[in-house]
Amino acid sequence: MKIILAPDSFKGTFSAAEVCRAFASGVRRVHPGAEILELPLADGGEGTLDVLRGATGGEFFFCASRDPLGRPLTVEFVMLPRGEALIEMARSSGLALLAGSERDPWRAGTFGLGLVIKSALELNLEALTLTLGGSATVDGGVGMARALGYRFFDKRGKPLDLEGGRILSRIARIDNRDTDKRLAGLKVRALCDVRNPLLGPSGAARVFAPQKGAGPEMVEKLEQGLANLALRLREDLGREVTAVEGGGAAGGMGAAVVGFLGGKLTSGIDYVLETLRFERALEQADLVITGEGSFDDQSLGGKVISGVLDRARNSRVPVAVVCGRHPGGGPAAVDSGAACPLKVFSGDDLPVKKAAGVLLDLDDLSLLAERAARLTGAR
Repeated sequence: MKIILAPDSFKGTFSAAEVCRAFASGVRRVHPGAEILELPLADGGEGTLDVLRGATGGEFFFCASRDPLGRPLTVEFVMLPRGEALIEMARSSGLALLAGSERDPWRAGTFGLGLVIKSALELNLEALTLTLGGSATVDGGVGMARALGYRFFDKRGKPLDLEGGRILSRIARIDNRDTDKRLAGLKVRALCDVRNPLLGPSGAARVFAPQKGAGPEMVEKLEQGLANLALRLREDLGREVTAVEGGGAAGGMGAAVVGFLGGKLTSGIDYVLETLRFERALEQADLVITGEGSFDDQSLGGKVISGVLDRARNSRVPVAVVCGRHPGGGPAAVDSGAACPLKVFSGDDLPVKKAAGVLLDLDDLSLLAERAARLTGAR
């Protein structure tokens, strides 16, 4: 019997690798002789560097950078064996780098991310992949662009060197004549798991800025600023970003990848599963156990579980989901087609934990994985 363990991290508690180990201990109590393949996953956001480095043998590099408020810090990125740099935006521009009282997208910027990209360019890259997610910023990537040599001017022709969303409405012209020449011809892509556009009711400012500390008045100012940035990108650089699916990701960084770097956006989980050769791993598999902290409506829209389920369905391999919470109740069958039955095993099924309001620990995840291995019919 071959069983694949392919969970996401349980955000704020356990890494995907820790979850894998807990699942494995539970599965072995049911199938001690099974071949168990541990494949920790991520959807292109936080944790992706660790997942891909562990799976591909990539190498960590360290460089000087800045946090969203301009304070110095050291940031790591990964060089994959194929000459590709993998940079996690959250490590230089992440919300987790700020105290709660410091969250302010009017001042928080992405200059530090640009410094990390510059350091990676020293390694003669063939490709650059950015992971978007967990950012503290809504600056449309202007800070990153400034670090890479783009120059921004106000209506009087004076250079702008402000950080954060406050620069956006003041931009009257963008000049790209001094940009880093090593960007030319570089294959750039960004991994994201949202489809929000740059502007509008579901855009970067109105959906994500409140999560980063913006009040209603600031949200509207950021919306106006991002609209101005989109206009300048179109008129000064010939890049149209308002219709880019995912352009609103990470405070407009999705649009910046297209507008400033000439790159493209792609599904994070698709990239991770392709890099890990997940479809090949499914060959001869009898069961897949995946999971995340909360299995809800968003889980089936571009997240780890949706990517795993889509591929398992194609290979006719049954899937079990282990999660901390399942608002629909569980264990419950989810309609994923008769060829690929799926069951959900949730912390909500542990009455003592649920009644006490206690968070799951690794022993609980092991127990739920044991139940999944026992009760989910392998093919």
